[in-house]
Amino acid sequence: MISVNNVTLSFGKRVLFDEVNLNFVKGNCYGIVGANGAGKTTFLKIISGEIEPIKGSISFTPGERMAVLNQDQFQFEEISALNTVMMGHKKMWNTMLEKDAIYMKEDFNEEDGMRAGHLEAEFGEMGGYTAESDAATLLDELGVPDELHQSLMRDIAANIKVRILLAQALFGNPDILLLDEPTNNLDVHTISWLENFLADYQNIVLVVSHDRHFLDAVCTHVADVDKQKIKIYTGNYTFWYESSQLAARQAGDKNKKMEEKKKDLLEFIARFSANASKSKQATSRKKALDKLVFEDITPSNRKYPGIIFKPERDPGNQILNVQKLSKSIEGKPLFHNVNFDVVKGQKIAFLSKDPVALTSFFEIINKRMKADSGKYEWGTTITSAYLPNDNSEFFTDNLSLMDWLRQYVPAHYTDVDEDFLRGFLGKMLFSGDEVNKKTNVLSGGEKVRCMISRMMLQNPNVVILDEPTNHLDLESITAFNDGMITFPGIVLMTTHDHQFMQTVANRIIEITPKGMIDRLCTYDEYLEDERINVLQEEMYN
Repeated sequence: MISVNNVTLSFGKRVLFDEVNLNFVKGNCYGIVGANGAGKTTFLKIISGEIEPIKGSISFTPGERMAVLNQDQFQFEEISALNTVMMGHKKMWNTMLEKDAIYMKEDFNEEDGMRAGHLEAEFGEMGGYTAESDAATLLDELGVPDELHQSLMRDIAANIKVRILLAQALFGNPDILLLDEPTNNLDVHTISWLENFLADYQNIVLVVSHDRHFLDAVCTHVADVDKQKIKIYTGNYTFWYESSQLAARQAGDKNKKMEEKKKDLLEFIARFSANASKSKQATSRKKALDKLVFEDITPSNRKYPGIIFKPERDPGNQILNVQKLSKSIEGKPLFHNVNFDVVKGQKIAFLSKDPVALTSFFEIINKRMKADSGKYEWGTTITSAYLPNDNSEFFTDNLSLMDWLRQYVPAHYTDVDEDFLRGFLGKMLFSGDEVNKKTNVLSGGEKVRCMISRMMLQNPNVVILDEPTNHLDLESITAFNDGMITFPGIVLMTTHDHQFMQTVANRIIEITPKGMIDRLCTYDEYLEDERINVLQEEMYN
């Protein structure tokens, strides 16, 4: 168990945590959620001992071992991948080094023999004699090929290093596991493996992630960091979000009797619990929902952006026609012979193993880059709004948010006053004096929210999104996701956010160096289709 007792932390005048009291117990996975800057990563560092609180303490059940996902890819440069993984169990690794050093002594004596015997026993109890094969198995399951196991970390690509460091954290079945954004730079198959691994994990897991699909798959509880406090709620992220929204709506309904509200909430819990039984979560983790009581459901203090796109006109029958489009960069083919028509009602997710291919494709159809061959044509009724992956060119001038947004007001708006602009900025949670904030001090997430304000101004009937969830907090991601579900126009997008893609897209197009795959289906259906797996092998190899 982890006990957090009266933990307080501040940086200068800014109080991050004020007398936080929590218990984290074995068998549960806690998703640490909160707005950007709320202190999620800092809290994990307090638990791990990397940061000392100003007041209060962290205590653990005696004898429990903690493992932390290392964020420093360069810490183990002179060590092999296999040894890097085994170093995750520090006590076992140090025991092995001491034991081996004793056997290497030229003046080996009786005392050395006794010490070596003691270390051998400890080493065996910690699983040391199967450690190498266990580490190799873990690397294989995380997609690190056998030929890299003995390679030095300095010679291994960054995307593979991430997997090795993840294996290091998981190695040896730690009693407490701390994971900060563990799905970053992992492909969908590796994330799925990790989901299954953690869903059946019997110890304590604390995880910070912006991946809602991942949080839903692994979490039994949500630890919400809000206004200097942390409160634990039963259920995964979606349950916490939907139940808190329902509670908020009920709190605003003064006419509804308490008994009716209680009945509605209990029915919601029952429905969610029934659906949870079909998830990947272990059976023991679902029981918590069944024990939930009415009083445990409370409204959230969170503010969610209002992301609502209202097309000025409906799109006509001709939306986008793409013919034989191809692109290479420095002789490397990104995609080849891409052909498709967009039809009314379609929301298309574009996939590729190479993110450069996707960005290049979107830049081409937005007239910001030229294709090597082929052509495309937009319909005359189309008004599009584009969210590029790299928005830096939009923030070169040091303007106030109000003046920045004013530049992008379309010609059809005739009455553009301060209240008008404040309305669009307010929807993205820029209120009061924040509208006077200069663009050169904006965070990555704030810049994306500005770009969304700019897009909403355009009243588009086609929205083009290149990694729309990058830099956003969970509240903004959730609001953006909901906005795209209800958007009546056309969506063309690529995203690493599984839930966003699954809930929005009704067509999947994968562009490859050897052609394309095009299916009318959901993202999950696409992933589960074995015929598509065969096609992918052909088109990427």
